[in-house]
Amino acid sequence: MKAAVFHAPGDVRIETVAEPSPPGPGDLLIKVTKAAVCGTDSAEWDHGPLLARPPVVLGHEFTGEVVAAGPENSGFPAGARVVSGAGISCGRCEWCAAGRTNLCASYQTLGLHRDGGLAELVLSPASICRAVPDGLDDVGAAMAQPLAVALHAARRGRVGPGRSCAVIGAGGIGAFIVAAAAALGATPLIAVDIAEGRLGTAAALGATHTVNAERQDAARTVQAITGHEGAHVVIEASGAPASPAVTLTMVRRGGDVVIVGLQPRPSQIDLFSVSSREVGLHGTLAHVCADDLGEAVSLLARTSLARTVLGDVIPLADLVERGLRPLAERKANGKIVVDVQGSA
Repeated sequence: MKAAVFHAPGDVRIETVAEPSPPGPGDLLIKVTKAAVCGTDSAEWDHGPLLARPPVVLGHEFTGEVVAAGPENSGFPAGARVVSGAGISCGRCEWCAAGRTNLCASYQTLGLHRDGGLAELVLSPASICRAVPDGLDDVGAAMAQPLAVALHAARRGRVGPGRSCAVIGAGGIGAFIVAAAAALGATPLIAVDIAEGRLGTAAALGATHTVNAERQDAARTVQAITGHEGAHVVIEASGAPASPAVTLTMVRRGGDVVIVGLQPRPSQIDLFSVSSREVGLHGTLAHVCADDLGEAVSLLARTSLARTVLGDVIPLADLVERGLRPLAERKANGKIVVDVQGSA
């Protein structure tokens, strides 16, 4: 079968590999129809391995049809359309018992530690898969996993009705976080970016205010919008080196800051302000399937979110030049989806 295999920095090859083994207990063999590409994939290609264990088939955002189910699985018959989560947890450790499966002591990620979904076939545990409703097409369904990540990040900051939220960075995962915050009832919902196109997308996804940080003082503008108290929640989704420090100039006393964008090196932040203003500072990792993935599928099925964020649908053969490279160079315009079985 054809698959996108990550070997080393700058070396992702579309090559013929062996098909997965028959599904074991609790597993599904899935024929992948569409797979989305994210910043993690492009970072591994550009300057990894960071999290990946090469050689490995990339892809942790995908949807497809069940080909076969292993023993001890009655939930998904052959032919069922499913989306898969990314993380595989043990279900037995302290963190799994607490419902925080994304922090599992033996956590593994499809597409990084195990072969993922940028391939014609993939094995995934049925426990991290969810059914795709008829009203959601494969392009949209391929976005369920990143939307689940966004929902988890928003929940980490206690986003909800009656709480204002500012999202720094409205491209890539930031656009999904804006949509997640809107779905969870944040108001006002402020998107901050330096690109008018991304800000336009954020407005279409539910942002009540947009701030161009190249033309406006972003912190002062957020303060003004929120009655000069600051936002209840500030979510940093850009990964820009200066942004973690900026979050503290936007958040109100007793508010919450969530760091989503990954920093290439340690970042300075004013811990005196964190302590003296009792700001909650949160990290966030992946998603919890039980809480986030089903809700993501439902949100995609009942809204135009997928059409709003979609950039391009490309064939697997063009993954590097039309997928990984533009993402790594920050030139991608919208979410990139790969037509794994066809020529897009």
